[in-house]
Amino acid sequence: MIDIGVNLTNSRFDKDRAEVITRAQAVGVKGLVITGTSIEESIAAQQLALQWPNYCYSTAGVHPHDAKSVTDLALPQIRALAQQPEVVAIGECGLDFNRDFSPRPQQEAVFEAQLALAAELNMPVFMHCRDAHERFLAILKPWRDKLPAAVLHCFTGSQQALDDCLALDLHIGITGWICDERRGTELRQIVKTIPSQRLMIETDCPYLLPRDYRPKPKSSRNEPLYLPHIAEVIAECRGESAMQVVNNSYQVSQAFFAI
Repeated sequence: MIDIGVNLTNSRFDKDRAEVITRAQAVGVKGLVITGTSIEESIAAQQLALQWPNYCYSTAGVHPHDAKSVTDLALPQIRALAQQPEVVAIGECGLDFNRDFSPRPQQEAVFEAQLALAAELNMPVFMHCRDAHERFLAILKPWRDKLPAAVLHCFTGSQQALDDCLALDLHIGITGWICDERRGTELRQIVKTIPSQRLMIETDCPYLLPRDYRPKPKSSRNEPLYLPHIAEVIAECRGESAMQVVNNSYQVSQAFFAI
């Protein structure tokens, strides 16, 4: 398994990062992709990846929440980071019209700037979309054939949204949201319609601890330790064996990130 979405720079991991990685390795997680969400966090993610070579990798990008902090749309710091061998994708980038922590026009400009950079560098993109489906597609569509690969991580949308994404040949990242009996009902029904060659798995930790994990963890913090459980739930919903989901997603993630 490769956990494609790990917010390992998050302060909730400050006390035990090494132990988190040891636990992940013990349950068969073969690699972690550490998410960069701002210029500063992308630098920190790359530095963490250096500490665990050939196991941890990182992305470099600006999340829509942080788009307001971007003053140069040429993104020179992200461009420089992208030259480093452990940096395997541009992102996390996209749109978030749910929280609107950055003005929408700025979110859109920063998203498009990162798509342009990924196209120029021939790198995959790691994307976020929340309550912005139509604008997300409108901005992405003209760039799609210029990008080697693109994943919408932490997908939680409808069947129509999924169909739209698959029509653009996107990869889809599924998290422990699928383990939530309150919010994940529709996702449990539609996950079987994702082609196996487009499905990847992730925790998005420390967020989205699987609600159905037993015994219930003492901490609300998610970590890669729980990725096998997420894979099992996905497999159950798809009518496949856990081994099928694990093997397929591993090969897909390896190919996507070229790791």
